[in-house]
Amino acid sequence: MSKPVVSLVNFTDPRESVRKALELCDGLAGLDKNDKILIKPNLVSWDFDLPFPPYGVVATSAVMSALVSILYEEGFRRLTIGEGPLMIPKTIGRAMFTVLGYNKLQEKYGVRLVDFNEEKFEKVNFDGLKLALARSVLEADKIINLPVLKTHNQCLVSLGIKNLKGCLDRKSKINCHGREHDLDHSFPRIPGKLPVALTLIDGVFALARGPGHIGEAYRKNLLLASKNILACDIAGAELMGFSAGEVEHLAYFAGLTGADTSLSALEIRGESLEKHRFSLEYDWDWTTEDTGPVAFQKAGITGLAVRKYDSSLCTGCSKMYNPMLILLMSAFKGAPFPRVEVITGKRQKASPGFDYTLLFGKCVCSLNKDNPDIRQAIAINSCPPDKDDFIAALREVGINCDYNQYVAFRHYLYNRYKPENGFDPGLYSL
Repeated sequence: MSKPVVSLVNFTDPRESVRKALELCDGLAGLDKNDKILIKPNLVSWDFDLPFPPYGVVATSAVMSALVSILYEEGFRRLTIGEGPLMIPKTIGRAMFTVLGYNKLQEKYGVRLVDFNEEKFEKVNFDGLKLALARSVLEADKIINLPVLKTHNQCLVSLGIKNLKGCLDRKSKINCHGREHDLDHSFPRIPGKLPVALTLIDGVFALARGPGHIGEAYRKNLLLASKNILACDIAGAELMGFSAGEVEHLAYFAGLTGADTSLSALEIRGESLEKHRFSLEYDWDWTTEDTGPVAFQKAGITGLAVRKYDSSLCTGCSKMYNPMLILLMSAFKGAPFPRVEVITGKRQKASPGFDYTLLFGKCVCSLNKDNPDIRQAIAINSCPPDKDDFIAALREVGINCDYNQYVAFRHYLYNRYKPENGFDPGLYSL
């Protein structure tokens, strides 16, 4: 029995590198010229108000442009680029397509651009778990998956299988982070219902502690490609220092398909994986007492217990989680906080003995609405939480956050990426 093939190539010239990655794994085999082909990049989010470093967070426009031009050259004309980015408070897909230069691909190659959030969705039964998929996804004859090489603070890595979660409607995405259905056992069901013909992992940059811009990116100049989505994810995980067996959603998907998760079960063509292997952190350090990030402890912050997020914290709250932490840090002036516990997600319940319980998000507010252990609730009962509401609610109990410190932090995140270290914003424009 032949092994699944994964190509691993250096990224130099975008077009030549992408073509080599496709050729080594015979990636276009099985595609018909009349196929409706959907390209699904990882465009999880953007920020149009504050500096946003896209490195390792979203797929590079350089790789997308190269892929589209190669497909067009090979005679494929029915091309669609589709994604359902985070909605805060409304969808930003069209704006992201513009900033990334996808409109130029539309003009030059006739590519159809679709923001899934603007479409109708259809419910699909995934062995008892009902999730709604975008109509363009269900209507595609073939799907080309274009994830980014990054770790993920809830599920270790975010690669091809995880990228397909972006095909769901907002409610389904939230339900993947549920009480009954664990994250690692929900989204891996999606590929089995979809005609994923090719996965091309954009590793021009790799992101530690992803999936968002709070993590740290590294220039790696690598591309991986395979017709087998699991094989591509196994190689991508191994490249970042994780064996697929320790990544629960990869092991779960392998169990669904009867596949082997060992690296020896793959045929790697092109570059040596061992030569390029590196190690990336996937999560943030928390105190052993679960009172907050270790950084809080080092700063001398007391009187505050921020319970570590779990997998029930959905993407909307996740996006606001770091701003919440930075704003809390900005409110610390040396004196202890007034015995505040912060809880999030769909599973965390308030602990006894705190003067204030900060309920961060609609789900945790609902779960704790009748909790007798809460003396006084600071309820941010929105989906997702809003920075302004958060600041106002804390001000009412005498905790004063400084939004300017959050702005300064965002500038710090952006400014740490220097052109001399390979961080070229031109890779995200056409």
